[in-house]
Order: sequence, then C-alpha cells, then structure tokens
Amino acid sequence: MSAASAPRTMLSGLLPLLGKRVASALLTLLLVSAVIFTVSGLLPGDAAQETLGQSATPEQVAALRHEIGLDRPALARYADWLAGMVRGDPGTSMVANMPVREIIAQRLPNSLMLAGFTALISVPLALAIGIASAVNRGGKLDRALNIMTLSMVAVPEFLVATLGVLVFSVKLLWLPSIALVSDTSTWGELIRSSTLPVLTLTVVVTAQMARMTRAAVADQLDRPYVEMAQLKGVRFSRVVLAHVMPNALGPIVNAVALSLSYLMGGAIIVETIFSFPGLASLMVNAVTSRDMPLLQACAMIFCTAYLLLVLTADVVAIMANPRLRAQ
Repeated sequence: MSAASAPRTMLSGLLPLLGKRVASALLTLLLVSAVIFTVSGLLPGDAAQETLGQSATPEQVAALRHEIGLDRPALARYADWLAGMVRGDPGTSMVANMPVREIIAQRLPNSLMLAGFTALISVPLALAIGIASAVNRGGKLDRALNIMTLSMVAVPEFLVATLGVLVFSVKLLWLPSIALVSDTSTWGELIRSSTLPVLTLTVVVTAQMARMTRAAVADQLDRPYVEMAQLKGVRFSRVVLAHVMPNALGPIVNAVALSLSYLMGGAIIVETIFSFPGLASLMVNAVTSRDMPLLQACAMIFCTAYLLLVLTADVVAIMANPRLRAQ
C-alpha cells in the first residue's frame, strides 16, 4: 500500500463505522426523548394545579390545562414537543412564564464551567494515578494508590461535600460554603466560589477514572508484545509510552467519557449542597414545581451530553485501533 493511498484507505474504513455510531446515537436519543416525555407525564400531581396553587378553582385549572395543551392526546403533545426540541425551542416555562431556552441559557454556562474546571483537574490526576499504579503493580505505591482510590469510591459525594464545608468553610474560613455565581462575578470570585464544588466532584470522578485506567494499562502490560519489546532491549518507559498507551487509549477514553458524563447530570447533590446555580439544581426545581417543559429540556440536555461523550470516546477508540489503521 502506497503512502498516498493509506489515508484514503483508513478513511474509507472509518466512515462506515462512524456512520453507524452516529445513527445509533440518534436512534438512542429518539428513544430517550420518548422515555423522558412519558416518565415526566407520570409524575404525581397535576402541572396546572401546581402552577395555579391549591386555591385555584376547577374551572381555572381546566382552562390552564387547555391553554398549555395538557388536554390534548399524548402522542400529539409529544410530536409537537419533539419538533420544538429539534428547532431549538423547548417551549415556555409554566412557572417563570418565559422561554425555557432563556432560563437554560442562564444556567448552562455555570454547569459547563463547573464540569470544565473539574475535568481539567481530575483527568490528568486520574491518568497519572492509574498509569503509576499499573506500572508498579504489586508494589507499595500500587497498594497505597489502590487503598486511596477505593476509599474515594466508597465515600458518597454528599459526605465529601459536607466534610469540605466543615473543614474549609467552618473551621478554616478559607472558602465560602455557598457558591455565589452571577453574571457580575469576576474570575477570582468564580474560582473561589466554585472551589469546593469542583474539589468534591474531583474526588468523586477521579477514583473511577484512575481504577479503569489502571485496568486498561495493566491489561496491555500483560500482552506478549511488551515482553518481546523488553527482550529486544527497548526501555520500559518507551514501551509504555510508545506501545502500551496507544493500545490502551480506547478503554481509557471510554472511562474518561463515562466519568465526565456524570459531571453534567449527576452533580445534583453537589449543586444542591452548595446552592450552585447549574442545570442539575434547575432540574430539581422543575421536578418540585412540576414545570414540565423545563424538566424535559434539562433531561434532554443531560442525555445529549452523555451520548456526545460516548460517541466521542467511540470515535477516538476507532481511530486508535491499529487493526483499523492497517486496513
């Protein structure tokens, strides 16, 4: 195979695989949208009644149900809602009486900032812990790191957050216990207010990523090619960097994607404890107030973010696959 035709050959083998992954992700998202719409409609209580309050008359409740379309068939309401989501118009909040996309636009940057700060710290830390633990399997460092990561996995995030508040806010008075984030906050104020939520999430996601990284690297270190390379005199560090890591990249990226997907939708407890104005706490408020358009939009954003991360991990794994590159 010539050097000029190699990229075209790899691309021709890559595109069908990517097409299948994208089609599967879109189908999954469609099914998830149906589940979200159905489950949100099964929540106890009446959305119109929650909006008007307990003092509302049955006539007022019925009029509001007709106005917002709750008396229409479920299939018709789902079709209209899905069409609106595709257009980028998830509807109007029943509580705030303003477009849902405007409410989300106020909160989404905060969640992305929290996830970004956490990823910048947790991903390099987890990779370093996992690789160091795998390279030193059976040694004192490996045992110490395993004990540390197991302890981090066993401790729930609400306990980590509570301990962080007690130590850094109550005892040392270094950091605020409430994340005061607003449009007028400076970068210094944002970092200081977000430190405790970021540290809490870092503890939660780093341990899982580190353990999965260790498993992926350790699996590659047991392969025959590692022993063969060492018998040929290749330095162990070069074997790890040039051979082990590229082959372990796929599982590692999947581990990172699965862990980071938690940062968007799984940070509900952390955002609640620190009163962080993100999407997760917004969805909790939407459930409490039965604000169905807002609840459904938040859930779809979380599911879409998860699917995008998994799809990205699949693409990286496919491109890093030596057998695919050799076709």
